[in-house]
Amino acid sequence: MSKPTMLSYILEEQEKLTAAINTYPANIDAAIKGLNLDAANWLVLGTGSSINAAKSAKYYIEKMAEVKLAIEEPYNFTHYEKIDPQLQVVLGISQSGQSTSTIEAMDKITNHHAVHTMAVTSISDSEITKVTTSTLDVLSGRERVGYVTLGFSATVLALMLLGLRIGVKKGLITEEQETAELKDFLELTSRFNHAIEATTSFFETHRKDFQAAPRFTSIAYGPAVGTAKEMETKFSETIRVPSLGVELEAFMHGPYLEINPEHRLFFIETPAKPEIIEKAGLLKAYEQRHTEHVFTISLRENEAEDANTLALGECTDEFKAPYLAVIPFQVFCWYISREKGIDITNRIFTDFSQAVKSKTVVQDYV
Repeated sequence: MSKPTMLSYILEEQEKLTAAINTYPANIDAAIKGLNLDAANWLVLGTGSSINAAKSAKYYIEKMAEVKLAIEEPYNFTHYEKIDPQLQVVLGISQSGQSTSTIEAMDKITNHHAVHTMAVTSISDSEITKVTTSTLDVLSGRERVGYVTLGFSATVLALMLLGLRIGVKKGLITEEQETAELKDFLELTSRFNHAIEATTSFFETHRKDFQAAPRFTSIAYGPAVGTAKEMETKFSETIRVPSLGVELEAFMHGPYLEINPEHRLFFIETPAKPEIIEKAGLLKAYEQRHTEHVFTISLRENEAEDANTLALGECTDEFKAPYLAVIPFQVFCWYISREKGIDITNRIFTDFSQAVKSKTVVQDYV
């Protein structure tokens, strides 16, 4: 292929992730070999998009595998957190496999007591795999640009499929249910290209509005909070204006006070309990009184109710919704950054990882 870009990786997602689902459960079974299926106390370590992926998959994993999954930032964990002696399983997420903070945190835990450690990575022979019991290859391959999209979606999918497979192995999920879940993942994946096209059209409609935006905030609830946090990460990296991803109730306890007529808000609407949907609706209606730049990414509607709504079609399972919901934000990153005159194919701060020792080696990005 020609020089890859963020957009070219986004356009590969449907094909690559469909292939990943069709290889199930081979990579999952390799990752859980030797894992005590009765282990219910899990910890996930990751930074940036890795921790956002964990937050996106957390509730699906807990539901399917009946485990309690805690999520921590590895650097703070290494230097400040006490290790729970009952901890049984630790997942270290690093798409490059070269995150020094995650590797150090894994070392700290294994030096404390015996646990099953699992590297979750797109590079199956990377540095992190050398300090873990097993490796979960997310099957996206090496992403040669600094703003991961395919790798993020692949990590969310792999984590969810991990939860599904453990549920099956524990006898919590029947083979028929497993087949139905895989069919559902395939159906959601089959909608990726349409979501990309719909988002591109939505961007064209609101091109000037997005170009002039001085600030973006996305608001979500439940599993989609991971999507909102990924929007925060990716918008900050690419569009480079202040961006915030925040949970619904947390927004109501402070951040709502910063809203002004120029603020751009994204509400991520996914299936949820009626009381949650009602509360989100009340907040959106209130904010529409204070800024006309309120947009909705809906996974509850097949048809948009207004020009500011991007309807991705109904997703009946709110625990899987983050898998599809992130696509519009990935696409927005590419087009809005270009509209603002930012060429994200031109690398900046190329000596950063070496200067601050955030990676084990200098990153080989194009």
